[in-house]
Formats: sequence, structure tokens, C-alpha cells
Amino acid sequence: MKINKQNKNNKEVSIIYGDDNSINVNIFNNKILMEIVGSFDNNLKELEKISGSKIYFRGNSIAIKGDKDKNENVKNAIEYLIDRFKTDKQIDRNDIIASLNTDMVKDMKNQSTVQPLEEVIKTPKRSVIPRSKKQKEYVRSLKTNQITISLGPAGTGKTYLAVAVALTMLLEKKVERIILSRPAVEAGEKLGFLPGDMKDKVDPYLRPLYDSLYDLLDYDRIQRKIESGAIEIAPLAFMRGRTLKNSFAILDEAQNATETQIKMFLTRIGENSKLVVNGDPSQVDLPNKNKSGLIKSKSILKGIKEISVVNFDHQDVMRHPLVTKIVEAYQKNTNDKG
Repeated sequence: MKINKQNKNNKEVSIIYGDDNSINVNIFNNKILMEIVGSFDNNLKELEKISGSKIYFRGNSIAIKGDKDKNENVKNAIEYLIDRFKTDKQIDRNDIIASLNTDMVKDMKNQSTVQPLEEVIKTPKRSVIPRSKKQKEYVRSLKTNQITISLGPAGTGKTYLAVAVALTMLLEKKVERIILSRPAVEAGEKLGFLPGDMKDKVDPYLRPLYDSLYDLLDYDRIQRKIESGAIEIAPLAFMRGRTLKNSFAILDEAQNATETQIKMFLTRIGENSKLVVNGDPSQVDLPNKNKSGLIKSKSILKGIKEISVVNFDHQDVMRHPLVTKIVEAYQKNTNDKG
């Protein structure tokens, strides 16, 4: 016996459950269907690889076969992706991965399918939407607080979301420049012996920040803004003695900054400026790991209302599900030792 369930709020999709635990998701909007399936069925192949279910596509129907619980997860993932497409008008690999995160899917089901405008970060190349509760909290903090400190594993969107908010504020003329910085620990902050000018010396250490910029704005426009000084690249050591006015400054990889360095960075704040400090306490590269000032600064500053602290964990990781499991395992090991 087959059971047909149609979402009362969505006449574009119907779900049919088969006697053999199979599930058929029928999508009647061809544009949505093609986006869910992906070029050369790549999205479905990715879902199949991650979930362990078998997924078949024919006509306007996506058939899911295999274990009952896994099939239900894939069905929920497809519904999640449909909602994502309606909001963002596109689906990327991070959405595919997020779709199989059961916490995020539950969160989506508890909300309206329309994303609140204040949570959407609109840049020239794409609209960026925070996917987890912590990411939403983080974006709200970036927009409303003068200083935001975020801690958490790689892949949680700390850098990307901060750059996206900074870029929109620059383009909307709410700030006059973006400053991207990080401690060049691998070079011991002694960059003089490296070839090239300061930008050439520090560029390799700021590559993740560049990658985020180029994903959100055309390469030529980024280059022009760097040349005009609207986007500035500077190692942390070069921030000393400055006052940052009308600026959005991001200190990335802050787990490799000492307490003194983080204090120095935070006290650069000037009129109409925002500062962001991002780091992963589990990836300290300092010779003496106890010298990392990130966790200590979080504790020292927690009572100041203008400063928001956001803690990410493995549930917020937007990379391959195996990365989430690895991060969770290391996090558990750290907690057990503590």
C-alpha cells in the first residue's frame, strides 16, 4: 500500500511512501526540481554518498530506497533544500551537507520558510544565509555589536560570515574600509626576511580571507578596493599604535595571538567601527599553547555588554559530515581530559 502525503502549505511537492520503505518525492515545479537534482545529478549523487541510501531520478520524481530511517533523512534533506532554494534561489555544496544535519532540518521545520530579511546577507555575487542557530546568533552580533568574539572549529562559517557582513557594510558605505588581519605565527611575525612588499609577505597567511572575498565580489572589484585602501591586508604586528575609525576589522586565527596581542587589537577600536576576533582553541600553533590569549580574553571580557561571545561546536560545521565526526571526537577527547 502506498501512502501519499502532500504538504498543505506546498502544492509543488508530494511525498509517496511505499510498502518496501521506499519514498518518492514528486516535485512539480521544474525549476526547483532541476536545482535539487543538480547538474548531471551531482546533488543527488552527493546526497546518496553521504546518506547511504540509493536515490533514483526519473521524470519529476526522486525515488529513495534503502534503510527506513536513512530514507526519511534524505526525504527531509530534499524538503530542506527546496526551502533553501526558495529563499536563496540557488543551492551549493554546503547546503547539501547541511541538509543531512538533523538539527538544522528540525530548526528549519520549526520556522517559516521565509527567512527574516535581517538574517540574509546580500552581496553582489550571492545571498549568504546563516544555516544554524549559532550562525544566526553570530550574524546578529556582527550587525549589532561593536565587538564580536567567536570560538569554534574550522568549517563553522566564522570567517566567511564575518567577511560577508563586512563587505555589505563597505558597499553600503556604513564603513569606509575593511581590515583583514591575522597573526603570522608560522613566520614568527618576523616577515622582513620574506621576499616582496608587505602584502606579498602576509598574503599566504590570509588566503582564507581572500577566498571569502572573491566568493562574494568580483576579482577586479576586490583588486581595485585593495589598491584604493578600502580593503587593507595587515599582519597583527602592524596594528600596534593605530586607531581604527569607520572600519570593519577582522582578526582571524586568533588562537595564535597572545593575550597582549588580542588586547592590543581590541583597543584599536575607534568611532563607528566594528572588530571581530575569530579562532579555534583546538588549533593553537604557538610554541607554548598555554600562551594563547583567545580563551582568556573570552573569560575576561564576558561581562561587557558591547562585546558578544559566540561559541560554535561540531553541530555547526558546514563541511563534509566526516569532518563533523572528527571534530566531535577531538572535542570529546578534550572534554574527557578536562
